[in-house]
Amino acid sequence: MAGREKRRRATALDDDERRGRRRQEEAAFLLHKIKGLVGWVVAEVAAGRSPSVALHRYQNYCASASVSTSAAASPSTCACSYDAPVGTEVLSLLRKEFHASRLNVLLRVLLVVQQLLQENKHCSKRDIYYMYPSIFVEQAVVDRAINDICILFKCSRHNLNVVPVAKGLVMGWIRFVEGKKKVYCITNVNAAFSIPVSIEAIKDIVSVAHYILVVEKETVFQRLANDKFCERNRCIVITGRGYPDIPTRRFLRYLVEQLRLPAYCLVDADPYGFDILATYKFGSMQLAYDANILRVPEIRWLGVFTSDFEEYCLPDCCLLHLSSEDKKKLEGILTRCYLQREAPEWRSELEAMLEKGVKFEIEALSASSISFLSQEYIPRKIKLGRHI
Repeated sequence: MAGREKRRRATALDDDERRGRRRQEEAAFLLHKIKGLVGWVVAEVAAGRSPSVALHRYQNYCASASVSTSAAASPSTCACSYDAPVGTEVLSLLRKEFHASRLNVLLRVLLVVQQLLQENKHCSKRDIYYMYPSIFVEQAVVDRAINDICILFKCSRHNLNVVPVAKGLVMGWIRFVEGKKKVYCITNVNAAFSIPVSIEAIKDIVSVAHYILVVEKETVFQRLANDKFCERNRCIVITGRGYPDIPTRRFLRYLVEQLRLPAYCLVDADPYGFDILATYKFGSMQLAYDANILRVPEIRWLGVFTSDFEEYCLPDCCLLHLSSEDKKKLEGILTRCYLQREAPEWRSELEAMLEKGVKFEIEALSASSISFLSQEYIPRKIKLGRHI
């Protein structure tokens, strides 16, 4: 036994060393490309020429489908892709002021990234903004520049050493090591742990879970924790606390790939709940260039559905009418090409919501019994395969 444990530890150390070397090589290569671009821009300006930078444009969906019918545009009119660009944008100092300003911001952020890679340090987008607040004006300007840099060098944000503050939570039958920190959810399956900022730091992952459950809101996550849901069900529960951030989406994808477990998602029966579900499955437009490493195409919609209101005899006081803003958002979602192409059943459910003109939240399922959600609704739906 002792010999087997020594071999296991030696193998783990070898894997860690290989991953470390690979990260160093990737950082060195990216740093080389950044220095090359900055040097070229400086040379162009010194020679009295105006440098231009070409950026690919990506989109993971377009408004090609009809709201009123299930008909979608023909494939020839939809160029959306999860990995191929759909166009090119050229930023030049010779063009209008907006382009000059945007290129200026891109170069300033690029110099910060270069310093981070050279010194092997990390910072947040907010840190970068406060370095030049009078020039950047608002955080969105920095966010766009970081996206432009990722597209320009065909990399992801974590490759730039620009890291977010993770807001997601996880609990359940899983344990892993994050850097030098042991995250042993499995020792107290009903306790919440922060989701790792970087999956590159994860190692020695072990799980005896049967599935992964993603819930939209922290309130529902806490309800399940209070009801000892994971104690009664061999699962892993994750929440992005609303719209999921990058660490939550990367962590979920990592778990699905590494553990080969089915993933279910529980969101409110309203347009915003569905948009959160769609972010997990299809990715977001803002990060369309990175959709392939962020989205979880296997995720299944567990609920709640508009039809659940009648099926579970929920009280009328839990039901709300869709506002004009809700209807506008829902109609916009219904035009997204990926619903017709990849999830027609999801589209049908949304059409039913729009037709009935009503919405309700997950918590409505607790109207008759505070623990109905954890003891009846979720386990029964998973057992009977009542998801889409």
